[in-house]
Amino acid sequence: MSERLRVGILGGTGMVGQRFISLLEDHPWFAVTVIAASPRSAGRTYEEAVGGRWKMDTPMPEAVKHIVVMDVNDVAAVAAEVDFVFSAVDMSKDEIKKIEEAYARTETPVVSNNSAHRWTEDVPMMIPEVNAQHMEVISSQRKRLGTERGFIAVKPNCSIQSYAPALAAWREFEPYEAVVTTYQAISGAGKTFRDWPEMEGNVIPYIGGEEEKSEREPLRVLGTVENGVIRPAAEPRITCQCVRVPVLNGHTAAVFIKFRKKPTKEQLIAKLREYKGLPQELNLPSAPKQFIRYMEEDNRPQVTLDVDFEAGMGISIGRLREDHVYDFKFIGLSHNTVRGAAGGAVLCAELLKARGYIKAK
Repeated sequence: MSERLRVGILGGTGMVGQRFISLLEDHPWFAVTVIAASPRSAGRTYEEAVGGRWKMDTPMPEAVKHIVVMDVNDVAAVAAEVDFVFSAVDMSKDEIKKIEEAYARTETPVVSNNSAHRWTEDVPMMIPEVNAQHMEVISSQRKRLGTERGFIAVKPNCSIQSYAPALAAWREFEPYEAVVTTYQAISGAGKTFRDWPEMEGNVIPYIGGEEEKSEREPLRVLGTVENGVIRPAAEPRITCQCVRVPVLNGHTAAVFIKFRKKPTKEQLIAKLREYKGLPQELNLPSAPKQFIRYMEEDNRPQVTLDVDFEAGMGISIGRLREDHVYDFKFIGLSHNTVRGAAGGAVLCAELLKARGYIKAK
């Protein structure tokens, strides 16, 4: 325990907080020492606070059951017990911005699953294999916050993980326009079929705020660092529809795409299979050995067969074929609460630690 960094989970009783705790159970670098949540949960053991609301497939780790939950609003007390925190709080956007900056100002790095700071210009929003270089803006952010070690880093929306990595792999062919439809699992709303039975056999053609995020966030991920801030890319222009479907875990995307430099199908597949990033080069604990796989079968990827590829940290692409209106079309699949949420944030933290941004206090 003494060799691992002390981690706090802000919002630890919710679904994403539970996923953080599950993923960190045997982590070689990080150990959960503090769980913080709303005042109504504070003062109870984690097992008591969660009660029958544990939503993971695996049992609650024994090591966290008897941790006494702290009040997430007691920033100084929580910060004194940890080296950094993961944030999965359920608050309004303004409240999240305020509390995450408050933690950062205590010299506690914040790696957030929330959307509040995704468009703060000096906050890196990272898919670690795609835009690790965005870490550079942390020095500018620290100047703004007046900190030496505290900062905020975020991961992007879960909906973009199933197709944005492919756009990154194909950048040399200059994709300039894409039409995307995402078919999103109910766990993305923090639900299971037990507490959302009306989703069984149902499709809801609306998810609040998702379409704007799905259209804009890939451009920030693909952007550049200029003068201490992140400038979003201008292309590809993306238009998106987001649909809730009766699936527990796994976001699927159907994508149509145009390129300025016309590739062959074989070139596109090769780029997917070859693509890797800094997490693979550094052999980070949560990094998938193969970030993107291409599947040749006509009926793949499928949620039930493929969502757990690389322990949920890999991306599966299939059905790449030429299109008579656009240049190509394909299907993508990612695990929305692992790669798309807690797992993606854990990988971000590993990268930040490996590059010296997160250290023991």
